[in-house]
Amino acid sequence: MSGINKVILVGNLGKDPVVRTLDGGAKVARFSLATTETYKDRISGERKDSTEWHNIVCWRNLAEIAEKYLVKGKQIYLEGKLRTRSWDDNGVKKFSTEVVADNFTMLGRSDGQENIRVDVPVGTPAPEPPFLEEDNANDDLPF
Repeated sequence: MSGINKVILVGNLGKDPVVRTLDGGAKVARFSLATTETYKDRISGERKDSTEWHNIVCWRNLAEIAEKYLVKGKQIYLEGKLRTRSWDDNGVKKFSTEVVADNFTMLGRSDGQENIRVDVPVGTPAPEPPFLEEDNANDDLPF
């Protein structure tokens, strides 16, 4: 039996997507997505927020759509899968976990537009992203 690797997130972009075109012509977009849960503190009774930051990667057509329409603060519904990659940094093994997006829907309305859903065609696997040390050196996580 095979497993299921499925991620569903609803959150707000932490920054505009950073888009690169690889040597083969494929586009890749990266951005951070914040998801916030609200809960009631048992001791104080106060409502508190807990925010998680997720690294998102979009490939090809989805990257082009992200580049064109997504901006910091925009709320989206996103479906994808978790990918963990590792590399050696001067003898120290490092890891990064990110969400590779399969599709997303832009939520809310701006300029009277309807919600827009974008899907990657089934059977079009995203390639394993080539690791560049600069990818991790420039992570713009807010912490």
